[in-house]
Amino acid sequence: MSEPIRFYFRGAVQEIHHAAPTRTVLQHLREDLHCTGTKEGCAEGDCGACTVVVGSLNAAGQLEMKAVNSCIQFAPTLDGKALFTVEDMQQPDGALHPVQQAMVECHGSQCGFCTPGFVMSLWGMYLDKDGQPAQRKEIDDCLSGNLCRCTGYRPIIDAAHRMTELPKVDFDRAALTLQLQALQRDAGASYTAQGQTFHAPRTLEELVALRAAHPKATLLAGSTDIGLWVTKQMRELGDIIYLGHVTALQSVEHKDGMLEIGAGVSLNDAYGALCKLYPQELGELWQRFASLPIRNAGTLGGNVANGSPIGDSMPWLIALGSEVVLQGAAGRRVLPLEAFYLGYQKKDLQAGEFVAAVRVPLPRANVTFRTYKLAKRFDQDISAVCAAFAFTLDGNTVVDARIAYGGMAATPCRAPRAEASLTGLSWSETNLRVAMDMLAQDYAPLSDMRASNTYRMQTAQNLLRRFWLETRADAPLAADAVNAFACRA
Repeated sequence: MSEPIRFYFRGAVQEIHHAAPTRTVLQHLREDLHCTGTKEGCAEGDCGACTVVVGSLNAAGQLEMKAVNSCIQFAPTLDGKALFTVEDMQQPDGALHPVQQAMVECHGSQCGFCTPGFVMSLWGMYLDKDGQPAQRKEIDDCLSGNLCRCTGYRPIIDAAHRMTELPKVDFDRAALTLQLQALQRDAGASYTAQGQTFHAPRTLEELVALRAAHPKATLLAGSTDIGLWVTKQMRELGDIIYLGHVTALQSVEHKDGMLEIGAGVSLNDAYGALCKLYPQELGELWQRFASLPIRNAGTLGGNVANGSPIGDSMPWLIALGSEVVLQGAAGRRVLPLEAFYLGYQKKDLQAGEFVAAVRVPLPRANVTFRTYKLAKRFDQDISAVCAAFAFTLDGNTVVDARIAYGGMAATPCRAPRAEASLTGLSWSETNLRVAMDMLAQDYAPLSDMRASNTYRMQTAQNLLRRFWLETRADAPLAADAVNAFACRA
């Protein structure tokens, strides 16, 4: 039986009965609830005009408040959650929230179209910091998913500092937690409207059974890619199986010398756990991976399952020797991630299988690891080339070389000829040059709007040189000598 979508909004429980399962949260807000403070700009999660904050209970039952892009989130994903928009910022006495007041005082709004999105992103940080001052880097990261083309960012950054100087406004987390606890379901539910069904299992067993029964259904996690299939490509998705309520897919744990990250863990939480292991190696990539609202919604498992040739996670996962865990009615199997990709948008997935987890090796004392992203912008941009290197060194001898790139082929993949040219030899400039030349035999990159094939090849070779400059035995260069962004305050 179809059950209504229930979520908490504007102090009451709202229900959705007849809207299409692919109707976005933004459409529901503006067209059904007539809450037009939230704006539509790009409809693809890039501009941030549609930013809202969603409250949900995690696997441990704790409240999490996250800024997300409402333009690509489907309304049924709100089931059991709370939705906050710019209309919720007004205080009971009619006063502005400190975030809004700071924007006024610092002249952080001009045309005003982007302002509601900025306010919601800043409010998300205000809640996360509990009203305490934020560092400039935290502010930059918070606002990375919000674009402004007339005010400029300086007064908005000023407002981010100013908002914590104003009288603090508390948020009643305990009361919201109780509201959400009352909305939780004991078992999975299905919502059917307009000839389409949105399945939302809660256990791994329910998910396995649903996937076996509906092998062609669209698996939905964070909607940061699939949402664009609807808003930009106008695709009909058919039935949908939503992974967001399956608590078994939301764990992060150490197993057998690996960090196993469930397919339902958000990109931000996944990279947060990974950067505790690889702080210097993955810190910048974490910050540059899309924007905070995208990382709050998207999942590492979804990034891997998508298998985009320009996805930023796969090169370094492959270089480290990571594994993918596949689950289906026949059971669970594990294979090296590099063996998962068979061709462009082709994966080693049997009927009824899905990605259940990603397993990442823990740091090893003799393995030197780096990953680099090359894009036109520092923040929120798709890579032209993404490179990753994991070398096992014995002194200055390369015992094992693992080199992987994204953006250089139809899939993220290794460079076997370049690797072979280095294995067993010294990590010297002479051998480096040979390996750089061998990359031209490993890859035949294409030209597209992001880069030409010539540019991709040259920069791929240069990134290997950068790795050598940072890791050579004689006078290795510090980050600020090879990375202009390392000098940012």
